[in-house]
Amino acid sequence: MSLTVPNDLLDQARAGDVDDAAFVACVRDSLPYAWSVISGLVQQRSETGAEFADNLVAPPSEEARGQLLRCLASDSMRGALERHFDVRLAFQNCHRVAVFSPGAVDALREFTSPRAQILNQKPELVDC
Repeated sequence: MSLTVPNDLLDQARAGDVDDAAFVACVRDSLPYAWSVISGLVQQRSETGAEFADNLVAPPSEEARGQLLRCLASDSMRGALERHFDVRLAFQNCHRVAVFSPGAVDALREFTSPRAQILNQKPELVDC
C-alpha cells in the first residue's frame, strides 16, 4: 500500500475533491523517506540557487527505496509535490531523484535524456 490514509481524508475523497494540502500531508506522513529526500533537495536547490539538485545516495533499505518508487511513479503524488514545492521532479534508476526550478527546461531535458540515463547506469544498480 502506498499511502496510509486518515479517515477524514478518505471521507473527503468519497464526498468529492480532495484538498491538495491534505493530500500532500498524507504523502509526507505515509512516505517519510521519500519526503525527506525530496524536501531536502528542494532546500538544497533553494540555498544554492542552482537550476537543480539531485540525490546520488542510495536508499538505506528496500523499504526506503520502495517509498521513492511509489511516490515518483504516482502521477497524483508527483504532481501534488511539484505544486507544493513549485518544482519539477525527475527520476533515474532507483534513487536518483532531482528537483528542478520551473524554468530549468534545458537542465531537465538533459537529465531526462536517454544519454543521461545510460551514463547513470552502474553495475551495482542492476537490481535496483
